[in-house]
Amino acid sequence: MVAILATVFAALAALLHVYIFVMESVQWTQPKIYKRFGVADQAAAEVTKPMAYNQGFYNLFLAIGVVIGLVLIFAGADAAPVRAAGLALVLFSLGSMVAASLVLLTTGLKYLRAALIQGTLPLIGFVLFLFA
Repeated sequence: MVAILATVFAALAALLHVYIFVMESVQWTQPKIYKRFGVADQAAAEVTKPMAYNQGFYNLFLAIGVVIGLVLIFAGADAAPVRAAGLALVLFSLGSMVAASLVLLTTGLKYLRAALIQGTLPLIGFVLFLFA
């Protein structure tokens, strides 16, 4: 049961980070998106577009790490080394998501909500995988 919950939270964290990728790397110059990230206007969104594009891919790569790790965990159910590799990849990717949310929080308390959104699902998944 714990393994199922851990998988659900890890998968939700991956989906969230894919969504963040889409916002940062694909939709950045749309007013509703750049305003969500605290960017003042279209001109500022254009200036920050390359940074957001790059940052979005970091989120995508972390999500891919979780997904590949989950695939390895379930594909390697009978092969301990494959399962262990998958678990290590999932824990690293989820841990990196949590660390990124903590870094976001260090930029100011006005980012508390965003840090909680970004870091809660991976933190729960990480802890549950430790007990799975």
